[in-house]
Amino acid sequence: MNDERDQIEILPRGPVRGSIRPPGSKSITNRALVCAALADGRSLLAGALDSEDTRVMIAALERLGIALEARPDAGKIAVTGCGGRLPAGGAELYVANSGTTVRFLAAMVGLGHGIFRLDGTPRMRKRPIGDLVDSLRQLGVDASAESPHACPPVVIRAAGLSGGQATVRGDVSSQFLSGLLLAAPYAAQPVVMTVQGKLVSQPYIRMTLAVMDAFGVNVASDGLRKFHVPQGHYQARHYAIEPDASAASYFFAAAAVTGGEVTVEGLSRDSLQGDVAFVDVLEKMGCRVTAAADQIRVRGGKLKGVAVEMNAISDTVQTLAAVALFAEGPTTITGVGHIRHKETDRIGALAVELRKLGATVDELPDGLRLTPAALHGAVIETYQDHRMAMSLALVGLRQPGVVIRDPGCTAKTYPRFWDDLRALG
Repeated sequence: MNDERDQIEILPRGPVRGSIRPPGSKSITNRALVCAALADGRSLLAGALDSEDTRVMIAALERLGIALEARPDAGKIAVTGCGGRLPAGGAELYVANSGTTVRFLAAMVGLGHGIFRLDGTPRMRKRPIGDLVDSLRQLGVDASAESPHACPPVVIRAAGLSGGQATVRGDVSSQFLSGLLLAAPYAAQPVVMTVQGKLVSQPYIRMTLAVMDAFGVNVASDGLRKFHVPQGHYQARHYAIEPDASAASYFFAAAAVTGGEVTVEGLSRDSLQGDVAFVDVLEKMGCRVTAAADQIRVRGGKLKGVAVEMNAISDTVQTLAAVALFAEGPTTITGVGHIRHKETDRIGALAVELRKLGATVDELPDGLRLTPAALHGAVIETYQDHRMAMSLALVGLRQPGVVIRDPGCTAKTYPRFWDDLRALG
C-alpha cells in the first residue's frame, strides 16, 4: 500500500495467505461495558476492543461516574459497577457517531436522576432515534430528540425507569431494543417489551441476551417478538470477548478476491456474532470453508454471483459487494433497507462507488443488484464510514489503481486495520 495523509493506494498482489486474529468485537465490548457498569462489584473484560467507538463509550460511562481502568495494549478493562444507581446527577455526553453508545446510554441514563443530554457528530444528528424515545416514554422516562425527524441530540430528564409494558419498532435498528433490554432489569417493575414489525439484525438481539445472561440476568423471549425482563442486578465477573466477526469478514473476503487462503483465529461457527455466517455466503459463491473450535479458514475458488437475503448479517453487505465484483454473473442483496440509516446511506453510497469501479448497480427498495463488468481503478470516497473503507480496499488487492480516501476512518472500529492488511501481504 502507498500511504498519503488523506488516502491510501492499494497495490495488487498474488493470492493472500496467512492467519490473523482481529481485535475484540465492538458489539460485545459495548454490551459488556453497560452490564459491567450497572453490575454489583468489579468486572474484568478481557479481549476488549480499543477503538473510537469503545473509547467514546468508556468516556461517557466515566462522565456518569463509573470507575473504569482501561489497558488498551492488553485488551483489558476493569469496571467497578454502580449497582444500578448512576452516580452522576446529570451529564452532557458526547457519543461521536457511535450508534451503540447513543442508543444504549439513552436507555441506561433513564435509570438515573437528573438531566442527561447525548449529542454527537453532524452525521449522528441525522440518524433516527425517535422510536427509542417513544419506547422510553412508555416506560416512564421523560425523553425527547432535538433535531428534525426525531434525531439526536437526545435529552433524558430521568427519575428512574418505571417499567411495565412497552412496544418498540424493530425495522430501523435492533440497537433500540438492545438498549432497552440492557437497562430493563433495574426498572421499578418487570418489563415486557413487544416488537412491532420486522426485527432487523436478529443475531444482535441474541448477542444482547447472551451477554445479559453471562452477567446474571436471564430474559425470557417468545420467538424474539416479546421479551419478559425480570427485576434483578447484574453480577460482576471476568468476561472474555471474542474477536470481531465483522472485522474478520474483510480477511475472509481477501482470500476470496485473490484466490488465497486465510485463517481467522479465535472464532467458531458457535460465535455469539451472527456475522460469522458471512462465510456461508462465500461458500455458496465457490469458496471452501473449514471450521474448528477456535478458527475458521476460507480458501478462494472460482466465484459465481448469488442472490442472498442479508438482514441478519447486514454489516457485511459492503464486504460481499467487493467480492461480487470478481464473480461470474450478478449478485443480488436484499433485506437490508435499514442500512441506509447507518454511518452513511450504505446502499446509496455503495452504488455510487461501485459504479466508479465499472460495475452496473441497481438500487432496490431493500438492497441492490450488482452486475460485474470490466473493472478499472478509481478514487473511492468513504463517507466517514469505516466499513466503506475496509470493504472497498479489498478490490485493490486485485484491481490496480484503487485509492481509498480518508483511510483513518477505520479507527471507529478497527484502528490497526491497515497494518493487519499489510501483514497479509
